[in-house]
Amino acid sequence: MSDSTIRHFLDLEKQQTETLKEILATAHSIKDARKTSRMTNILQDKVVALVFDKPSTRTRVSFDVGVRELGGMPMMLTGAEMQLGRGESIPDTARVLSRFIDAIMIRILDHHAVEELAEYATVPVINGLTYYSHPCQIMADIMTYEEHRGSLNGKTVTWVGDYNNVLTSWLHAAEHFDFTMRIAVPEELMTDFSVIDRLRSRGVRIEMCDRAEDAADQSDLIITDTWVSMGDEDAEHRHNLLKPYQVNDRLMGLAHDDALFMHCLPAHRGEEVTDDVMDGPQSVVFDEAENRLHAQKGIMAWCFHQANSDIK
Repeated sequence: MSDSTIRHFLDLEKQQTETLKEILATAHSIKDARKTSRMTNILQDKVVALVFDKPSTRTRVSFDVGVRELGGMPMMLTGAEMQLGRGESIPDTARVLSRFIDAIMIRILDHHAVEELAEYATVPVINGLTYYSHPCQIMADIMTYEEHRGSLNGKTVTWVGDYNNVLTSWLHAAEHFDFTMRIAVPEELMTDFSVIDRLRSRGVRIEMCDRAEDAADQSDLIITDTWVSMGDEDAEHRHNLLKPYQVNDRLMGLAHDDALFMHCLPAHRGEEVTDDVMDGPQSVVFDEAENRLHAQKGIMAWCFHQANSDIK
């Protein structure tokens, strides 16, 4: 890279607002170019390691295709193959990989491991998902909203269901994109208020609601996720807690008429969301899934110091 500064993409909270908007502009440009078969080779001769400690569909396929379509070469690795955190240390793994490849995307539950990898790597590191956050997903979500409704500035975004990594990244996004974040989560599952307290102290508008109906009222976007995620236990108990938080036609009817519905997938139809909503006119879940490809291309372009003006 011509610029010696290493650009990691670990959490939205750690990025500048201008950077995130630049990445999204690049993602939109790359998507437009793809429609006319005009591919960009900004990763030409670059090898990107795609490290997966847990199973994946969307992250694995979207990053693999994204690297290839940008002219690069993906190298798929699993945690079992690499013995992450069990054999060679994370710092040594980072040092070794940096000698072989040009960037690392990693999907692993341990957030500290990703931060440690970035600390010792001399190539860009991208957080593909941890138990704490999922920044690539939210970049795709925001891109999707912009395509359908324009800017999120001044809008009300509602999260209904479990408190998880996707919600954490949405909270981070609220600071950068200036929207109100409403949250309806069972009290028992709200075990950590540190992110909310920190963001509120900086003026981010976060509203806590006891009922899903209150959170959905006059909302511009309603989001949910699976009730049982990787690493969660007591599935039956969680289902019982979350039943009142199902997104259905009645709940969507409380939002604005032009409100959208999002889900990062995979969805458990009939649990957190009904078929009527998933397949309904307000649902953009499959546009959202596709935009993982384009948003992540924008992220990789930024990591390699490629500006939107460089996308031909």
